[in-house]
Formats: sequence, C-alpha cells, structure tokens
Amino acid sequence: MAKSINRYFHFLASSKGAKPSGRLWYPAADVYQTPDGWLVKVELAGVSAEDVEIDIQGNVLYIAGCRRDKSCSVGLTYQQMEITYSRFEKTLSFPASIDGAHIEHNFDNGLLIIHLKKGA
Repeated sequence: MAKSINRYFHFLASSKGAKPSGRLWYPAADVYQTPDGWLVKVELAGVSAEDVEIDIQGNVLYIAGCRRDKSCSVGLTYQQMEITYSRFEKTLSFPASIDGAHIEHNFDNGLLIIHLKKGA
C-alpha cells in the first residue's frame, strides 16, 4: 500500500531553497516515539497528496507543500476568508538521526500520518 501512496509524494530537497509566493502557514503536528521508530501526524485538511513534499536530513523531517482553493470559480465574491490557501512548511527535529529510516505515509481524515521506522 505504501508504494501506491508513494507515487503521490515528491521527495524534493530542492524546494527548501524556494521563496514562498504569498503567506506561508505552519500546520500543527504531533510526534510520538514508538518501539520501532516514530509516528508523526500533521494537520493538512484540504491538501492533496500530490501537493506534499517530504525530506529527511540528519535528525530533521521537512514537510512542505501547498493548499489550493479548488472550489472557487469566476464570478464569485468572497464574504469571509479564514482558511489559508498557500504554501506551508513544517520542520520537526528529532533527538537522534532519522537518516535511513523506512518511511510509510498516508492521509487519514485530513491528517498526514508518517511512520518513520528505524533502519535495520
């Protein structure tokens, strides 16, 4: 199953140098230590899997992407706008290197769930 989900994710370190166009937002995340590694939950309601990038460097997990407003059409006038539609970033530091960790991830009810399993 993880392989089928992998095709929607881009592991691009090159995007970290890019400057955001517009307001950058920082999604909330929970991190849990498990017997075989780590479990990370990131709140990404309304974000498509193909718009998410994940990268690991040393002890840092970098998650970035974009939430797009796909429901607006020409001729609409907004009355109230509270949801941020733009690029987001989340950088999480771990107490030890996570390089070489086996990554499994999926979306579940607006949450990006990432399992980082210790390398063999």
